[in-house]
Amino acid sequence: MTASAHEPPLIAHIIFRLGVGGMENGVINLINRMPPERYRHAIICLTTHSEFRDRLRRDDVPVYCLEKREGKDLGAYFRLWKLLRQLRPDLVHSRTFGALDTQIYAALAGARHRVHGEHGRYLDNLDGKNRKQYLMQRMISPLISHYTTVSDDIAGYLIREVGISASRVTRIHNGVDVDRFHPRVPAAAAPWPTDFAPPGTFVFGTVGRTYPVKDPLNLVDAFLHLREIAPQAAAGMRLAMAGGGPLLENVKARLAASGAASQAWISGDIDSIPEFLCGLDLFVLPSLGEGISNAILEAMATGLPVVATNVGGNSELVIDGSTGALVRSSDPEALAAAILEYARNPERRAAHGREARERALTHFSMEAMLDGYLRVYDKVLGARTSATPGR
Repeated sequence: MTASAHEPPLIAHIIFRLGVGGMENGVINLINRMPPERYRHAIICLTTHSEFRDRLRRDDVPVYCLEKREGKDLGAYFRLWKLLRQLRPDLVHSRTFGALDTQIYAALAGARHRVHGEHGRYLDNLDGKNRKQYLMQRMISPLISHYTTVSDDIAGYLIREVGISASRVTRIHNGVDVDRFHPRVPAAAAPWPTDFAPPGTFVFGTVGRTYPVKDPLNLVDAFLHLREIAPQAAAGMRLAMAGGGPLLENVKARLAASGAASQAWISGDIDSIPEFLCGLDLFVLPSLGEGISNAILEAMATGLPVVATNVGGNSELVIDGSTGALVRSSDPEALAAAILEYARNPERRAAHGREARERALTHFSMEAMLDGYLRVYDKVLGARTSATPGR
């Protein structure tokens, strides 16, 4: 219910599903670290949640699941309206385009303060030219009090393409837990079998759900290309990939068909991400579009150099030639060349890894992320009028 004079304001966070993902991880991190005397929270899932919910460390944060069916499901939105009428949140914060239309029902339910967050690019709108998404964003924008984005790239899209006033958009970079993600320590055990990567093996890999926008097959093709152009070097390499998703079996099948399966460890979803990263010598992100990648931030905090495609917010994280390398997307040959350069130059790997860790410590702290969201919430709720903001 709306805050009384004796309790903090309530924020209702609306997301599509509470499962493994960068955006979801950011929401959990934010709620776990926000002082309880500042704001109360509730999480509303349009669909459902997974065991990822267990990462919530606060027992005063309810999670509601509306069990929305695929496609149009007006019943789920009616349930959302009823729930918001019951909770009477002081502020509704929806996230990603998939939850943008929930702001219509938040307005109908009487929620006076409404924030929307965009966290990345979508496969059907990588260039920001999708007419349907553009029209939806324009139509709903008068209902939004303020926008948050995780990258300058997305903020620029909202301002230049959608026409949102810059004063209504705040970029807040994701933060990374530099205590949980730290450089490799002696005797640390990687999650793969010991005979997978004997001493002296160069292990590179990635973390992420195998969705098409993450382009995991680009990384597989880069590895296969390395086996062709540098067979001697590739014999001492291993590919490790953590993350489930719709293309997981395609990844395994392509490796098997090429005779490279024995040099790859493809795990699906795992909980031991810090241990996984500590087992790598190089982190690679082959995606077609990104906001601000939590996986890159976690790799940087681990002290790994990062090879990433030059898309979305990746260039806001990776300093080409200093903490890693940026390459063209959908170009396995360019990806392979960058990987090979690090494999052949351990001094460069070590230097860029140190710079990456320092950059994570200096520019992407959890404290900075928390402060950014607190400033937005305080600003929106501190307004003296509920008049609809203009663009």
